[in-house]
Amino acid sequence: MPYDLYVITDETLAGGLPHVEIARRAVAGGADVIQLRDKALDCRELVRIGREIHAITKPAGALFIVNDRLDVAIACGAGGVHLGQGDIGPGVARQLAPPGFVIGVSVGNAGEALQVETEGADYVVLSPTFATGSKSNAGPGHGLVLLAEIRNAVTIPVIAIGGIGPGNVRDVIRAGADGVAVISAVVSAPDITRAAQEMRSLIGRAKQEMRK
Repeated sequence: MPYDLYVITDETLAGGLPHVEIARRAVAGGADVIQLRDKALDCRELVRIGREIHAITKPAGALFIVNDRLDVAIACGAGGVHLGQGDIGPGVARQLAPPGFVIGVSVGNAGEALQVETEGADYVVLSPTFATGSKSNAGPGHGLVLLAEIRNAVTIPVIAIGGIGPGNVRDVIRAGADGVAVISAVVSAPDITRAAQEMRSLIGRAKQEMRK
């Protein structure tokens, strides 16, 4: 499963554009993963929106992830859930989830990454890699040295998030990230599809350079 470009929906940062339309445009631009993230909506509304996004991602071959809410992810047919350090652990989530379900976890150091790998996580996200305004409580950036340490510590995919855009995505990939998760770099762009295409192209080129 490729995780190259992982786009997280945010209606506020998209200027009021609905989650479903953000997902539609990002998938058209080549996003490999779409994550539905909304802390304000209730369960019923998240499930409704999630089913609409699933109808977009499935035929495109993109992975659909729901942030935090395992119940919503299962109810809307999503391919996985993304968990924070304060959520249920990946081991418990694995017991409740259907076969083939993808579980990702945010981490802040190599020890956390190793722990959730042993508990059954499919991928980890270093959050935040750089300082970001997209998440008010994200804290200071961890940097590329720690990203490389995590890449060397685990065998599962490592994704970077936080303050990543066209100007630094090459450095992030070269530091060892298997993929890049973005919010504002894509969803705040005037043309979400084009922004996704450009980020996808930059990631692809950076990976090609590393293979030479």
